[in-house]
Amino acid sequence: MTFRPLPGPGQESVWDYPRPPRLEPSAKRIEVHFGGLLFASTRRAYRVLETSHPPVYYLPLADLRRDLLIEVPRRTFCEWKGVAHYYDLVLGDHRAAAAAWFYPDPTPPFAALRDHLAVYPQAMDACFVEGERVQAQEGDFYGGWITRDIVGPFKGAPGTVGW
Repeated sequence: MTFRPLPGPGQESVWDYPRPPRLEPSAKRIEVHFGGLLFASTRRAYRVLETSHPPVYYLPLADLRRDLLIEVPRRTFCEWKGVAHYYDLVLGDHRAAAAAWFYPDPTPPFAALRDHLAVYPQAMDACFVEGERVQAQEGDFYGGWITRDIVGPFKGAPGTVGW
């Protein structure tokens, strides 16, 4: 990494986020649109903040359309949170494969993520934080949400794996 802009007033740098990551509640309005519908709307999300990554928002299952979720056999492992399970989102002919993930048995520091899920913004019609449309983190593994108050550079793009 050769360039790290300093955050301006009201901004956060992902390079100031900790490793291991920090989990914090967020009262910001989070909305996710999928298949032309409002899939999720909440002010009860959690953010996971990790060095070099934009925040990942975890939404309570109670505040989203669970009828659009189909669990799939995909599993991944996070050294901090544990084993992630995945959902496809399906509405009629519209399917986003493995576009949401959750931790059915998160590690103790991330226990609050139980009964929450995260989505890849690039697989949704649109995601919003306090009415601002989110830009998806580059790449096909990380699910970070980039807004104007978050500055990078961000891990995920080609050439950033070693960061």
